[in-house]
Amino acid sequence: MDFFATYKNDIWGREVLRGVSWDLLWLVIVAAFIAIAAHAVYEATQKREDRPSSDGPKVSRHEMIDRAGHWIMAISIFALLITGVLPIIGIEFAWLELHWIAGIVLTAIVAFHIVRSVVVKKPSEMWISGSDLKEPFDDTVKPGKYSVAQKGMHAAVTVLTLLVIASGIIMFAMIDTPWWERSNSMSEATLGFVFFIHGLTTLGLIGVICMHIYFALRPEKLFYTRSMIKGWISRDELKANHDPQRWTPDETP
Repeated sequence: MDFFATYKNDIWGREVLRGVSWDLLWLVIVAAFIAIAAHAVYEATQKREDRPSSDGPKVSRHEMIDRAGHWIMAISIFALLITGVLPIIGIEFAWLELHWIAGIVLTAIVAFHIVRSVVVKKPSEMWISGSDLKEPFDDTVKPGKYSVAQKGMHAAVTVLTLLVIASGIIMFAMIDTPWWERSNSMSEATLGFVFFIHGLTTLGLIGVICMHIYFALRPEKLFYTRSMIKGWISRDELKANHDPQRWTPDETP
């Protein structure tokens, strides 16, 4: 456990958990780099068909409200990582207020996304089914709107983000804000456990985000990134990458 956590003595002289060991940050970065390099080498050895054309008829993939939510979420997460991690590695600046403001924005946009996903959209679109698991091993099996890799990435980000938010809300209650004064109601041992969860899930997010950015910039995946900006993919891209029986999007106007 010492490799994953740091400890301190509380006011009674007892050893309690301080938080995650930030030496793990470099392990996460190196592991992400190795995974990215290995995948890039593997992809370079594969024979690929010509990429489908982005010209011609277009279909809608992401509505404006969902694209806006995605980018607000991305900006708030990057703001949280910058303000949370840079001081730990020795880059000092007035970070705390910026950090909790970004945390409030992230909490609000995640809550909105959850409500919209349940009330307006189809949560089943992101569930991993048995047929999804065949995709990596059978080229004839094409996904619906989201591939099994995209669903897996979404699940990982969801779990990590919810844990970051939950632990962050507890930590937020312990600091001075415009609405309340700092509270010392939580024991050092309990607060240390909260710090540990917050730090560990932050490290997990760093690794997942590194992979997400890599796949978003892969040449054969750039049409997905474009769809998160412009909202559409071409009919050819739909036919080449998706099963129209599992996802039938509307034509763009």
